[in-house]
Formats: sequence, structure tokens, C-alpha cells
Amino acid sequence: MRRGRREKVNNNNFKHLVFLSGGVVLIILITFVVTLIIYNNKLKNSSYSSLTTEKIADLVPNTDDYLNNTNSYIEEASSDIGKSIEEAINDIEEKNEESNNTKTENSTNEVKSTKITKTKETTNTKSVEKVKDPEFTMPVKGESMRGFAKDSLIYSDTLEEWITHLGIDIKAERTAVVKASEAGTIKSIKNDPRYGLTIVIEHVNGYESVYSNLLTTEFVTEGETVKKGQSIGTVGNSASFEIVDEPHLHFEIIKDNVNVDPNIYLK
Repeated sequence: MRRGRREKVNNNNFKHLVFLSGGVVLIILITFVVTLIIYNNKLKNSSYSSLTTEKIADLVPNTDDYLNNTNSYIEEASSDIGKSIEEAINDIEEKNEESNNTKTENSTNEVKSTKITKTKETTNTKSVEKVKDPEFTMPVKGESMRGFAKDSLIYSDTLEEWITHLGIDIKAERTAVVKASEAGTIKSIKNDPRYGLTIVIEHVNGYESVYSNLLTTEFVTEGETVKKGQSIGTVGNSASFEIVDEPHLHFEIIKDNVNVDPNIYLK
């Protein structure tokens, strides 16, 4: 396409030069004829009718010099035109190259930006992945002797009345080892007025596990991180509300500060 465009431009320039050359030659011929007519009239009217051919030649312009000067002018004009055309073509080619380079750079930047955006989206997706809820296991081996009764009442032999029960009681021998039902952090070790010596472990997603009616808590300290199945205390008989019951572990699970039925979560 570019080559055809150059050939078209060159053909137009050639036509212009031909027309220009023809016009110059025509002007020279007309000038020559007019000059001859004028000087012939002067010769007829002049008192000096014996003008020589040499004098007449002196009066007429030198056509060879004139033509040489004209051709020189035409060549210079043609050269200037050719240079102007080449410069214009070179400018167009340079602009096209700059435009292509700019488009390439923009495309590269867009690809990089897209990759960075995708990387950020992937990182954000990973960061917001939901943590799984804890999977609790039995903290001590034994049978359940009293169940969860939040919305109902059970009879307390110690209090001799019907009460709610926010956990489960697991029958076990005195001094039996109690283990962490799930990994977490020891939130507190306290002596509860109702349920005696108690350990509370904090887990992920707002879960807590409570171990009461203990004999000892010497295996752990507050703020300590514990693993699932790690020993944290021993079964005792320290709960004043369940003092007449057999040795057992009072076990609770709390979700977002609300007691839930441990049997639903124990595996």
C-alpha cells in the first residue's frame, strides 16, 4: 500500500514537471517571436537600416543560456519537491512506528494490570476463606448421666428441685484425666460458685468449651494454647450444685455466648 502511494506521488510530480517544461518552452518561443517582430519594425523605421546580423543577435536574448537557467531552476524545484515528499513519507512512517510502539506498550501495561488485578483477587479470595467450625470430641471416657436441658427442666438431687441444665454430665472415675475437646486457647481457670473448679477454652468462630466439677487444673495455665486431646485436668467433685451426684465431668459448649447442646457437636 505504501509503495503504490509513492508511485502515485511520483507520477503526479512527473506530470507537473512536463507541464512546467512545456510552459517554459512556449514562453521562450513567444518571447522570441515577439522580439523579432519588434526589432524588425525598428529596423524598418530606423535611419540605420544597415544593422548587421551580429547586432540583431546581440539585441535578442541568448536562448541557450535562458534554457540552461530554466532547466537548472526546474531541476532544483524537482529536487526540492522530491525531498519534501520523502521527508513527508518518512514523517508518516515515523509516526506510524511511534503509534505502533505506543499501542504495544499500552497492551503490555493492560496485560500486566490484568495479571496484578487477578493476583489481588486471588489473594483476597484466599484471605476470606471461611474457617471450619471446631469438631469436638469427648473430653473424658464415660457414660452420659444427665443431658442438656435449656428449654426444659430436670430434677436436681442436690437442690431437690427442677432446674435447667446448660451442659451434659459425663460419668467418670475421680482423678480421671480430662482432655481438651478441641484445639484452642485457655481463656480462664476459675472456681465457679455453682460448678466448682472450671476451665474455659476458647476456639475459632466464636466457640468455647467449659469443663467443670474438676479436681485439679495443674496441667495448663491461662493464655496457653492447647491441642485437641491434650490433658488439661482431672475429674473431681467440686460442683456445689451437683455435690450429691457421682463423680463426673460437667461439660458445656458455647457458641457466640449462647449455650448449645454438646451432643450435637460431639463426634
